[in-house]
Amino acid sequence: MTSLSEVVFRLSRRPRSAPRARATLHALLGDWGAGDDLLHTAELVLSELVTNALRAPAPGDRQVGVRIAYSSTDGLLHLEVSDAGSGRPELRHPATDDEHGRGLRLVDALSHRWGITARAGGIGKTVWSELKAPDLLPTPSTREIATVTVSPGQQIRVWGAWRAVRSVRTARHATGGLTVVLDLDEGPPLHLPAAEPLAVRGLP
Repeated sequence: MTSLSEVVFRLSRRPRSAPRARATLHALLGDWGAGDDLLHTAELVLSELVTNALRAPAPGDRQVGVRIAYSSTDGLLHLEVSDAGSGRPELRHPATDDEHGRGLRLVDALSHRWGITARAGGIGKTVWSELKAPDLLPTPSTREIATVTVSPGQQIRVWGAWRAVRSVRTARHATGGLTVVLDLDEGPPLHLPAAEPLAVRGLP
């Protein structure tokens, strides 16, 4: 039976975002039973894609989108990183003393295939890579937790669809109770009681 497992999250344009992306990928693939070789290769590829996206000229408030997906149909791990920057990255042949230009060559060498596509909104691009991973066994990640324990990067089930959580903050309700405010990738912020149960998927 065909199955698709995926995690989608966004990163701010800051240096610490690349290590965060690697840590998220490492934890996810660990849950999926990835071996050391795939873990190492996937982390290298994702790190280069995120680093390139963070370097792309774009407004500072524009985030970088990351999608990690695995389809049992073709046994491929799909990594993609989207940014709002102009231009398209190109394979280069850097000189020995060049500090930049090797990242995309590394992606080219390690990937089963890779490419660049325009974003649906017409601003920026998505750079993607596919790695052979026939032995991955993604585990079901949907569970129910209290709203107050939801973390940015997770997805929640609201309005009949899955929405990615961009940020979480708390506020005191007029009656003295604690309200959690979830900013989502689509739609208005969600205001819920702290103990309200939510269906979530993705890493904590």
